[in-house]
Amino acid sequence: MKCGGFRVSYGSDERIFDTALPIVGLVLLLAGLAVFPPFATTYWMDVLNRIGIAIIGAIGLNILLGFTGQISIGHAAFLAVGAYSTAILEVNVGLPFFLAIPLGALITSGFGLIFGIPSLRLKGLYLAIATLSAHFITTFVIVHWESMTKGVVGLSVPPAVVFGLPLDSDFRIFYLIYALVVPAILFAKNLFRTRVGRAFIAVRDRDVAASVMGVSLLRYKLLAFIVSSFYAGVAGGLMAHHSRILFPDSFTLLVAIDYLAMVIIGGMGSIVGSIFGAIFMTLLPEVLKLTATSLTGIYPQAFGFIASVRDVVFGLAVIFFLMYEPLGLARIWVRFRSYWQLWPYSY
Repeated sequence: MKCGGFRVSYGSDERIFDTALPIVGLVLLLAGLAVFPPFATTYWMDVLNRIGIAIIGAIGLNILLGFTGQISIGHAAFLAVGAYSTAILEVNVGLPFFLAIPLGALITSGFGLIFGIPSLRLKGLYLAIATLSAHFITTFVIVHWESMTKGVVGLSVPPAVVFGLPLDSDFRIFYLIYALVVPAILFAKNLFRTRVGRAFIAVRDRDVAASVMGVSLLRYKLLAFIVSSFYAGVAGGLMAHHSRILFPDSFTLLVAIDYLAMVIIGGMGSIVGSIFGAIFMTLLPEVLKLTATSLTGIYPQAFGFIASVRDVVFGLAVIFFLMYEPLGLARIWVRFRSYWQLWPYSY
């Protein structure tokens, strides 16, 4: 009787999925997402769209932080560069969205490359502070380069158009967002089965030992910034099309902290963890909001009170996972899955 998941050949070790069950589950999930919009309200479509965008952004940060071990607090800046680059390419240059989004992501990759250069000499908190400078520089440029970004007035973004159909609602943009979420997940999943991905992990685990073995720290540290920034650029481009108007205040330092929390709560060094973290951090304020709304009839001040403790709940959640489950929701999912795989012989 099979009592666990064992890999007994190189072929089995290289498989993306250990069993057919995750494939079936993924197909059912995609089918469910494809038929869900006609039955959903505008509110839940907006939530699902924000989850999809957060998944792409969180995977990008996890590649840099969880898989390569380089701390970045500048993720909101990378999102902003992706969003504004995409919008400017469409508004000022006249490119269609299917060219503007990848070009915006490439521009963000170049931006990430510049701010990844300090990673060659800095580590840990010092690197985090260096990436923080990207946030302040980006905010300054967006606010003061009014001829391109419209400053604090806000830059309007035209809807993406597919075969003459404008994606101007949450229902229509949903398919564009998840059409990019799926390849983003599969690319990241496959990346860590390749030489590049394993070099990222070697740099994270022990960079000196990796260098002795022939792994170029210069190449792979910068490459991690480029890949991470590309993901952020794609997420930023989708944010531009989802919100349809961009303000500097949409990319505050709190956004960067939210993405850090997604990686920590979801699980560092885990693609599934990035998905869980994005879902958790997007749904938590909505759950608090719905709870407050339901309690308003009993306690009229409930909405204001719960809104004020939102950050406290986030902080407690991060502390809880750091203390009791450092590998995040991804580890809880692995334990849950292993329990049912081994049941009833879990010991």
